[in-house]
Amino acid sequence: MPTTPAADAHAKDLRPALSGFDTYLFRQGTHQRLYERLGAHPDRDGTRFSVWAPNAARVSVIGDFNGWNGDVHVLAERDDHSGIFEGYVAAAQPGHRYKYRIASKFHGYQADKADPFAFASEAPPATASVIARLDYEWHDEAWLRERAAHDTLARPMAIYEVHLGSWRRDPRNPARSLSFGEIARELADYVRDMGFTHVELLPVTEHPFYGSWGYQTTSYFAPSARYGSPQEFMAFVDTLHASGLGVILDWVPSHFPSDELGLAYFDGTHLFEHADPRQGFHPEWNSLIFNYGRDEVRAFLTSSAMFWLDRYHVDGLRVDAVASMLYLDYARNPGEWVRNEHGGRENLAAVSFLRQLNDAVHASYPDVKMTAEESTSWPLVSRPTAEGGLGFDLKWNMGWMNDTLAYFRREPVHRSFHHDQIRFSLWYAFSENFVLPLSHDEVVHGKGSLLRKMPGDEWQRFANLRLLFGWMWGHPGKKLLFMGGELAQWREWNHDESLDWHLCADPRHAGVQSWVRDLNRMLRDEGALHDQDFAQDGFAWVAHADAAQSVLAFLRYPARAGAPVLVVCNFTPVPRHRYRLGVPRPGRWREALNSDAAEYGGSGVGNLGEATAEPMPAHGHAQSLCLTLPPLAALFLTPEP
Repeated sequence: MPTTPAADAHAKDLRPALSGFDTYLFRQGTHQRLYERLGAHPDRDGTRFSVWAPNAARVSVIGDFNGWNGDVHVLAERDDHSGIFEGYVAAAQPGHRYKYRIASKFHGYQADKADPFAFASEAPPATASVIARLDYEWHDEAWLRERAAHDTLARPMAIYEVHLGSWRRDPRNPARSLSFGEIARELADYVRDMGFTHVELLPVTEHPFYGSWGYQTTSYFAPSARYGSPQEFMAFVDTLHASGLGVILDWVPSHFPSDELGLAYFDGTHLFEHADPRQGFHPEWNSLIFNYGRDEVRAFLTSSAMFWLDRYHVDGLRVDAVASMLYLDYARNPGEWVRNEHGGRENLAAVSFLRQLNDAVHASYPDVKMTAEESTSWPLVSRPTAEGGLGFDLKWNMGWMNDTLAYFRREPVHRSFHHDQIRFSLWYAFSENFVLPLSHDEVVHGKGSLLRKMPGDEWQRFANLRLLFGWMWGHPGKKLLFMGGELAQWREWNHDESLDWHLCADPRHAGVQSWVRDLNRMLRDEGALHDQDFAQDGFAWVAHADAAQSVLAFLRYPARAGAPVLVVCNFTPVPRHRYRLGVPRPGRWREALNSDAAEYGGSGVGNLGEATAEPMPAHGHAQSLCLTLPPLAALFLTPEP
């Protein structure tokens, strides 16, 4: 007897997509791995489909296996009031494209939707989901053991931020981005040679508009098909791990695009987003805001975060636009937002979700680092939830970034009047676990490249840029630099083109690149520069009040017995001779790094590699160094044993 469409959809459904306990956790908002249950799951004989659409009157799965006919495979709604439709299609196999055709109970709405839990997607501009397996033989056991054995907050962390589509393009066809497989080895070798410890990827989750750089995500469980398959991305991560590099993913739970193919108005209702546009529409990005108060949405987002840690072995997530999640009035005028139940502007549901998310991640992966891009003074962002914090491990220091770049834009002759601006970050440097970011956001949309921001003639521009990096690497906090900064690019970043690698043939640009490489080497080698990044005991001013000469000097101390590092910055193009600085140890001090060295493109002014402390008190110390401070330069000095 021939089967009906509905019967065919269930003919080989040998086990339920979700157990009763799964749906209980889902509806409670505490299910952490929904990707194991919802979505498309192929087995030897076909594929099981499950989708959450509680306000749908009918859901069909359409695709290559049924001629995109919505009458062939109609999914059955579960009888447990979960709003989940499911079914099994024997003809559906890995590699087939598919969507869900959803007819709503309301307004006659019908749309073909990509699977919210799809493991793969078509390459844009096509929009279908793709049935995919996630099998892969990993080779990073040693890396994961090492990661689990150490507290990375006390280890050196220099992050190289990368947009995969434009780091390096196909030299035979510059319009084409390289795939995960094509870029992996070259990127790993370069980043390791430069001394960075981690690669942070702008979002690789599938996104229809390339120009959004991934921040308009439509598929929270699929790496972008622009760059390859799930297995190719797994191999990419594996390659970086084999090279001793951590992988951090930029992850976007703050908003999502309004494209009809995606989560927006999913079942003819505002399922994932707030219905009230004062809460559900983001005026700054013309996108939609998740309803963090809805339990199923919390489970969806938590499951996405866990997915990348579980199945792709990533070492951390950088959570985008946390400030926009925390404040109900973010980017809104008076009258355009809704107060919380206490009359305040805090998004209490988002706060609760972020705490739940970070607790879930740390329960499964205590060695994974969660980083918040949070641009306000919200308290305790990087403190445990048990202490009233949000539970992140790290927070981007946007105040340091803004003050530092504003100061460096100034002509040196004016810097003495703004001395407080450059030193201000040290007064709050230990209030959070900070990352110092010079990210992609600072080199786009007419802001100019880092080099272009620097004042003066060409020599001064390059000297200022080297000084900026010296100041950054000496300052407490982990480091993040967007690709191209180390090349001293003249152009601001263009996502449609490769970095300007030809600049490496120019000694001035190659000098900046060598300077960053050597800064990273010293960061790794000197415990004083990394193991107390978040402890007041690891920092002491030597000279902070010399506004007239625009000089700052401070000491970094290691957590255990070991040598301190003296960091001295001269923010003017005037060499300072016989500049006396107190130091805690007698004897010879080695000039370990000098950004004005000729090998970096500098003028070669310095201390001939060393200076000897004299028994002359200064700055609270019994002995002091008499130094020559090069123009627009940073010095790093360490005592000899």
